[in-house]
Amino acid sequence: MRIVIISQARMTSTRLPGKVLKEVLGKPLLEYHIERLQRVRLADELVIATTVNDTDQPIVDLCERLGVKFFRGSEEDVLSRYYYTAIEHKADAVVRVTSDCPLIDPKEIDKVIKAYKDNHPRFDYVANTLTRTYPRGMDTEVFSIQALKEAFEEAFEVPQREHVTPFIHRQPDRYKLLNVEYKDDFSFHRWTVDTIEDFALIKILIEELYPKKSHFSLEDCLEFLERNPEWIKLNAHIEQKVYGQ
Repeated sequence: MRIVIISQARMTSTRLPGKVLKEVLGKPLLEYHIERLQRVRLADELVIATTVNDTDQPIVDLCERLGVKFFRGSEEDVLSRYYYTAIEHKADAVVRVTSDCPLIDPKEIDKVIKAYKDNHPRFDYVANTLTRTYPRGMDTEVFSIQALKEAFEEAFEVPQREHVTPFIHRQPDRYKLLNVEYKDDFSFHRWTVDTIEDFALIKILIEELYPKKSHFSLEDCLEFLERNPEWIKLNAHIEQKVYGQ
């Protein structure tokens, strides 16, 4: 089974333009994200899926500097971008993550991949987001190339094209779904970057943890915030966008 991590990235975020290349300690967030994805043990390849827009050339430049593969496709039809990336890189299964998660823990990604592999072919889609227990920013989905192909060919609603997997995980009668849960419910934490408040928290976490332990984990983040609970308030009021409802 050939497993390919595909992370979507673009510069034209609505709420925080250019967020993926905002720097902490002289390094863009996307580089931290890539560093962490490169430590996933159970994947065969990593590809950054960006757009054909000129505005996303800096993302391509970063990938080239880091020696990371990339694919350029549609900005709005992200589902097609994923499908064509997966086909070009001969994926049997796709791991979907997003570049606004610079703290994503490779160990937790491996848990979701392992659950998919261990239960193959009983489940078409395995994720840690169906019932949220992980901090937002650890979101990981794994699904078969067949499910992705069917979504690509049959999904017509804009949210389905823009957000890749709703066609799959909102049809539990058609697709077999499995959720991976964390040992406790920490879903109230928000470690994704969508606003300037989100970036402020991520900046603190990286500045505090990365110089001492570049491979810091989900647990390291939790321990730091347990000791410094005031930082959680920085973005506690930010509401995640709700799609397709």
